[in-house]
Amino acid sequence: MEVIHPSVKRAMLEAQSDPDRYWASQAEKLPWFRKWDNVFNWTPPTFRWFEGGRTNLSYNAVDHHVTHGRAGHAALIGLNEWGERRTYTYAQLQDEVKQVARGLRGIGVRRGDRVAIYMPTMPEAIIAMLACTRIGAIHIVIFAGFGGSALAERIRLAGAKVLLAADRTQRKGKTVWLMPIVEKALEQAQVERVVVLRRGEGQPDLVPGRDIDWPDFIAAGQGQSDAYEEMESNEPAYILATSGTTASPKLAVHVHGGYAVGIHSAARVVFGLSPDDVWWSTSDIGWVVGHSYIVYAPLLVGATTIAYEGAIDYPSPSSFYRIIEREKVSGIFTAPTAVRMLMAHGTAAAAGVDFTALERVFSAGEVLNPPAWEWMQKDLFQDRIPVIDHWWQTETGGPVMANAWGLGLSAIKPGAAGIPIPGCFAEVRTAEGEPVAPGEKGILILTRPFPSLTPTIWQDPERYAREYWQRIPGTYFTGDAVHVDEDGYIWFSGRADEIIKIAGHRIGTIEVETAFLRHPAVAEAGVTGRPDELRGEVASAFIVLRQGHQPSEELKKELLRTVREELGAVVVVGEINFVHSLPKTRSGKIMRRVFKAVILKKDPGDISTIEDEGSVEDARDAWREIQAQIGD
Repeated sequence: MEVIHPSVKRAMLEAQSDPDRYWASQAEKLPWFRKWDNVFNWTPPTFRWFEGGRTNLSYNAVDHHVTHGRAGHAALIGLNEWGERRTYTYAQLQDEVKQVARGLRGIGVRRGDRVAIYMPTMPEAIIAMLACTRIGAIHIVIFAGFGGSALAERIRLAGAKVLLAADRTQRKGKTVWLMPIVEKALEQAQVERVVVLRRGEGQPDLVPGRDIDWPDFIAAGQGQSDAYEEMESNEPAYILATSGTTASPKLAVHVHGGYAVGIHSAARVVFGLSPDDVWWSTSDIGWVVGHSYIVYAPLLVGATTIAYEGAIDYPSPSSFYRIIEREKVSGIFTAPTAVRMLMAHGTAAAAGVDFTALERVFSAGEVLNPPAWEWMQKDLFQDRIPVIDHWWQTETGGPVMANAWGLGLSAIKPGAAGIPIPGCFAEVRTAEGEPVAPGEKGILILTRPFPSLTPTIWQDPERYAREYWQRIPGTYFTGDAVHVDEDGYIWFSGRADEIIKIAGHRIGTIEVETAFLRHPAVAEAGVTGRPDELRGEVASAFIVLRQGHQPSEELKKELLRTVREELGAVVVVGEINFVHSLPKTRSGKIMRRVFKAVILKKDPGDISTIEDEGSVEDARDAWREIQAQIGD
């Protein structure tokens, strides 16, 4: 039996033999106002895709379907944890997008202007994103969980002219007021206008001359044009903050043409998305997954996409499963953090739920540890529904490593991210740029740009070149430690600076965390390295227990035995700390630098990392909380 599906092999060979021809064939699956002159122009580190082509991301996602017989098909279903449900057909979505486009023009937004969006994952926010790209404005969505300083910094870095904000959101039944955060941010950053979507009772006052509420904003667009702009393929559609080697976030740029081609291709090749799908990505629009696979790619395909505001396990752990059943969800994209959270509640929460419509589940964000995969694949879904890990970054726009389910399901290897998808080229090398043998750890690099890869950092091309293309010259540096097996599958060990070196052996933090998760008492595990005079480093573990289990010295011994059985005697665990929760970024990734700061008794801001999405402020809060739990 072949490990990699024959259809996947054929597509890979086609892309490898002539990458430009392959990507041109993918581009032809989307509408263009004017076809491109050149498929690809690469002058390292800069590159351009489909030069001279004229397109518009919003037009392709909405108007194209209305004019091609799908006006009445459901495009967007907006749900939230307090039970609201709003459905928009493609025609209704088009009408809403046109209204907001007129409103933006009515308050002075023009092509190339930046518009900040500080709203939860709700229909109005998605409509605003589409309206921005429709008129050629550049949106920067800021996660509606960031505080005032983070919001201000992103507004300032983007040079945003206008801020669109909701006055509140809700999380696990509690109202989270956003306007006080906006006010704090605007003490540090300036915009010309603030559009406020006021929801329900207790509406906040508006600042005269600066603020305008949503109905008046829509009214301000009367008489304005709602026509879409024809954009050159390489003009920016949006910018989105990601982290870097300094405290200042990077604003990754994604463009109208290449980005659309890349995420549309991956939607079909990786996720098998079709117009008949009801697709639910449980992410937030503040992250790239939300941009690509809540908003743009499902709509480019012509599918029905679900946008959910709130916690998926509220008001009960069964809420997630009931939505799948009620909405007849056929495809899910979620995060390992969510899988582990569901696993902690057990399969009883899904009792009696009809999963007949569900065909496949995908996960990304961190490695989906084998114990979590096994629970979802075997215990929850009884091996009927494939659970598929894959890998990408904010900068890549869409998947790079995956099991290309849309072409044919290859063998699933729990814990592996899959192989490079057709049209993406990757290698594993040492930090000095030398190739490594199969099974040997190195750093994942990309050897050739693909259409959805960010072509620059907003207003900082020197940083783009330095952080991505000059570390290992001529290649894109991902910063992730990996190894490749004999079948070409990529296995991620963590960030390159999170590798633990124990007596000369290189051990990935994720490998040790996965070993701890093998024990039935463990809900989550976080690991870092601690200096050791004898061995160079040993592992320090932070463990969250499942309900019904209590910390004890005997349990520590059991956990150490589990790690030894899984990884052998080479992995020495220096200490085990039991904690209530792990420190995580706002997108749910473990902040391992907090562990390092606790162990080394340093301020988290003094811990250097290749990349950590968490702010220093968040890291310090988590650091203080863990210190209080484990003591000195």
